[in-house]
Amino acid sequence: MQTTSELLNDHKFGIITTLIIGAFIIFILSFAIGIQDILDVLSKANNFIILVALFLEIVIIGAWAVRWSLILKVVDKSPGFIKLFVMMFTSLFGNNITPGAAGGEPMRAYLLSKFEGISFELAFVSASADRFFEFFPFVLVSGFAIYMISAWDISFWNVFFISVLIIITMSLFGLLIYIGVKKEIAERFILSIASSIFPFAIKLTKKELSFEQVTDQIIYYVERFSTGFATVLQNHKMFALGLGISFAMWGIDMLRMYLCFVSVGSFPPVIPMIIIYTIGILITILPTIPGALGLREATMVGLFLVVGVHGDIVIAASLIDRIISYLMPTMVGAFTTAYYGKILKKRDTSSS
Repeated sequence: MQTTSELLNDHKFGIITTLIIGAFIIFILSFAIGIQDILDVLSKANNFIILVALFLEIVIIGAWAVRWSLILKVVDKSPGFIKLFVMMFTSLFGNNITPGAAGGEPMRAYLLSKFEGISFELAFVSASADRFFEFFPFVLVSGFAIYMISAWDISFWNVFFISVLIIITMSLFGLLIYIGVKKEIAERFILSIASSIFPFAIKLTKKELSFEQVTDQIIYYVERFSTGFATVLQNHKMFALGLGISFAMWGIDMLRMYLCFVSVGSFPPVIPMIIIYTIGILITILPTIPGALGLREATMVGLFLVVGVHGDIVIAASLIDRIISYLMPTMVGAFTTAYYGKILKKRDTSSS
């Protein structure tokens, strides 16, 4: 596994470019609303409430580690809460520096395979199944969100765009379940992609490898993945516990965001806030800017204005939320990534 510096160096251009774009969007948005107004709101923020919100974020990460541990006990074995809790920060670091939050699950699988002796495919099953449970509350609220925003005083095209994004996400969620359970479908789907990119991959890697060898490996990994995924879904106790933890995490997440508003002296209407924040989460998982910096803020400002919350309040609350739920896990995750990378480098040095 790469150290933090190596990981950042390999992806530095893309990461720096997208973060600059995100920061620029936030700056333009803040300038349009009034930077001084936002600073005035932030200067009056209640630090105690912010600390409570920070504590809730740590509780969410802890619950995430517990859910992951339960899944691992079904597919293989769990190394314990503390180890998984630390690994979660490395996963969040991977998610937060990659567009669409796509880097965390492979990192989790890699850590489990390297440090706990769990096969990579089963480790990846556990991380993917964990993501699967995470989306349950989101899908449920998203369906309600389409109905709610259609009654708000916003343009038809904004309603259409948000509705399409929600429907696409829900469809992909359903497709993930279907592919995870239907092994034959998953094999055909992945093999069709592999056959398209194989000629280009061979030219780039210059390795002597036949497509038949690649096919055998794909069938092997899909078999293990599908079996493990189906095992998780068919374990009724695990399924119920996973759902319970997921909805509890979602509730705590909503409470944390609400406290960010309360910390700056605002008490937004609860139901619209839940809908708007859910749409904000949707924007965050799209493969655009890491963490959807700027894009989420712009979306939330526009939607909160409809329910009577001023832009300076929304930006101030969102910035506090970003520090708690994005910056803090990313910084801690950078240290844990460096920690794991250092250990692996020592192993490589001692074995050579």
